Amino acid sequence: MTTESPTPPTNLPDLQAEIEARYESLSKRLRQVAHYVVDHPNNIAFGTVQVIAQEAKVHPSTLVRFANAFGYSGFSEMQRLFQQKLLQESPSYTERIRIARESLGDPGSQSPHQLLNEFIQADSLALQSLEEHIPPENLEAAIDILARAESVHIVGTRRSFVPATYFAYALRHIDRRAHLLDNVGGMYKEQAGTIGRQDAVLAISFRPYAQETDDSVRIALERDVPAIVITDSKLSPLASLGSVVFTLPDSEVHGFRSLTPTLCLAQSLAIGLAYRLDKNRSMSADPA
Repeated sequence: MTTESPTPPTNLPDLQAEIEARYESLSKRLRQVAHYVVDHPNNIAFGTVQVIAQEAKVHPSTLVRFANAFGYSGFSEMQRLFQQKLLQESPSYTERIRIARESLGDPGSQSPHQLLNEFIQADSLALQSLEEHIPPENLEAAIDILARAESVHIVGTRRSFVPATYFAYALRHIDRRAHLLDNVGGMYKEQAGTIGRQDAVLAISFRPYAQETDDSVRIALERDVPAIVITDSKLSPLASLGSVVFTLPDSEVHGFRSLTPTLCLAQSLAIGLAYRLDKNRSMSADPA
């Protein structure tokens, strides 16, 4: 008795949707490939099996097994979907940043000023790409949630702590109750326990994803509290938990990830909320 292979998706959006739908059922190694495939589509289009396997930190045969799992006869057949998609688009963020890096030469020979220029170029390209990654309706929906909330609970650890702290600071300056779940004394569960049913949560999490952030969002969801999620992948553990999810482009130079896109989004949400609240007050003050 033979097992019938699944029908392979015929375009990239369908393949990405299928990967997201089946992600939890994949083996550990295939989930590792799934992350790389979803987050680095241009690398999949350009790269050889050997190079892609090295970057994804798997054996080349794992890439073939991944393609087979989605009904393709081999990796090259799946790769063609990524190549076709790329031909239909203008140069993407990933390719533009690749070109920018190549123009700057060997990282080991760079002066501090050249390194500064590389960070500037990477951040500039990430900010240009940010608009493509943020649907306007997501911004409106997030601001709706923030405007309705009695208090906003903000959680982010490690490198996510910086934009989380800024967002708490910004909300307090527009007279909104903001609570930073900073895990002082290892008491994040106690802090998350103060989330009320009329509140909202804003969670920021990038790889390696922090369990504390995931736990805090789940506590909120148990109380039917909406969560705004800022993360780096559609396959992030938080991506399926958010009422509104922002997936940001990753700006990285020599392994150092930038916070510029995240801070830009956090500032836009805070100022957008301030404008919304001011508009609501003006409408309330106008006579009927």
